[in-house]
Amino acid sequence: MTGDIAVRPFPAQPAGAERGRKEDEPDRAHDAAQQFEALLLAQILRSVRESGSGWLGSGGDPSADCATDYAEQQFAVLLSQRGGLGLADLIAGGLRRADKAAR
Repeated sequence: MTGDIAVRPFPAQPAGAERGRKEDEPDRAHDAAQQFEALLLAQILRSVRESGSGWLGSGGDPSADCATDYAEQQFAVLLSQRGGLGLADLIAGGLRRADKAAR
């Protein structure tokens, strides 16, 4: 090996992708919708904290801010997995309806 980087073309469709593809699409869409909802919730929590009227007060310590950011992100993920604001279900439902209409 000479240290050169070899770039292989990305296949248009991986082997075996057609089989089982339709069955897992609703699950993948719902997972993506949950991730979007978690991102939105984390941004809401961050903006509230940074506005000065935050739920943990103001610190000024960079390590505490980093830990608080991480805690907010994890809280947002757990919240979205437990139903959150209900956006994930609405988005996934809309995608299912759009998929049925496209067929």
